[in-house]
Amino acid sequence: MRDLLVVGAGPAGSATAAWAARAGLDVLLVERGRFPREKACAEYLSPEATHDLEALGVLEEVEAGAARLTGMRIVADDGSAVVGRFPALGGPDAQRPYGLALPRSRLDAIVLGAARTAGASVLEGVVVERLLMEDGVVTGAALRSGDRRWEERSRAVAGADGLHSLVARRLGLARRGGPRRLALVAHLADVAGMGDCGEMFVRRGRYVGLAPIGGGRVNAAAVVPADEAREIARDPTAYLRAELLAVPELRPRLAGSRMVREVLVAGPFARSTRRAVADGALLVGDAADFFDPFTGEGIFAALRGGRIAAASLAAALASGAATRAALRPYSAARRRAFLGKWAFERVAGLSATRPALMRRFTRRLARRPDVADLWVGVAGDYVSPLALLAPGALAALIL
Repeated sequence: MRDLLVVGAGPAGSATAAWAARAGLDVLLVERGRFPREKACAEYLSPEATHDLEALGVLEEVEAGAARLTGMRIVADDGSAVVGRFPALGGPDAQRPYGLALPRSRLDAIVLGAARTAGASVLEGVVVERLLMEDGVVTGAALRSGDRRWEERSRAVAGADGLHSLVARRLGLARRGGPRRLALVAHLADVAGMGDCGEMFVRRGRYVGLAPIGGGRVNAAAVVPADEAREIARDPTAYLRAELLAVPELRPRLAGSRMVREVLVAGPFARSTRRAVADGALLVGDAADFFDPFTGEGIFAALRGGRIAAASLAAALASGAATRAALRPYSAARRRAFLGKWAFERVAGLSATRPALMRRFTRRLARRPDVADLWVGVAGDYVSPLALLAPGALAALIL
């Protein structure tokens, strides 16, 4: 019997497996896909995520060829814009006041490599058919690879299988909320006017984003209402192109561009769980919570969440069993790590598609670059959201 079965080998699952193996657990990591693989994602790592990559021993490999993003530019529907730069803080952050962006096909393979190096066993092309249960306790999973089927017993299961987590659904923990949105993501080459910032262009009910990801490529994404799914399905490429060209500034900048990776679609978003733990199991990364990609913190939450999950699992198993009670410290640690950011991302995600709010935001913060830097620092995961409640930061939006 294994100590831990991790379902899903994205950043959340691979980080969980790596840290759990480092803690001495016997870990099996299973993934239904095969690497390298493409993923519909903003492909952005916040400045704080570099600390998790460094702790895993893969920061140097990730940085090689990645684009460095020094901030974010937000443009309202009337063309008013604000640029916020990642503020350089004291200590180790002073050396890296930037985020990173690179294709998920590369990032995921690197973090998966860290799990292998740590001693986790990895199986690709494996589908989880169902969870194994005994007296209400998760005891493993029934797996399939091609024509082969088998049962893998484990003392605990970590569900890191993404937005539509099978583990969360089988445990009866998954729930969905609103607003329901879809993302279309592609890679473009020869986009004019790209600098060292990510760019977000917002309008009523939707927004588009551009960010360099290294190698002369740009991640181009549109986030739109989920009720347009049928129109998207008819021709995702044409739909994404139309969304990008609906932004006046982007029409001349995209005139000579070309698509170098097909359009991928993800969503609907606004998924959460009633709780992140059960007897014998926990959820990590997008399987536990994902609201909206506007603030782009998903990969950071996956990496940091995996580290928190592994520590909690190791402690629970050392005490005897990964019961729901023994895993409660995981839920508490997640709240301490992410509660402020959860509130911030919901305010940002809901405000982004309301033109009047965004016009006010961009115009006022354009006059206060120090406060714009604070907002971007919170989005970058290394400035506390409480900083936005300081009188000066609030006054910048009101006066």
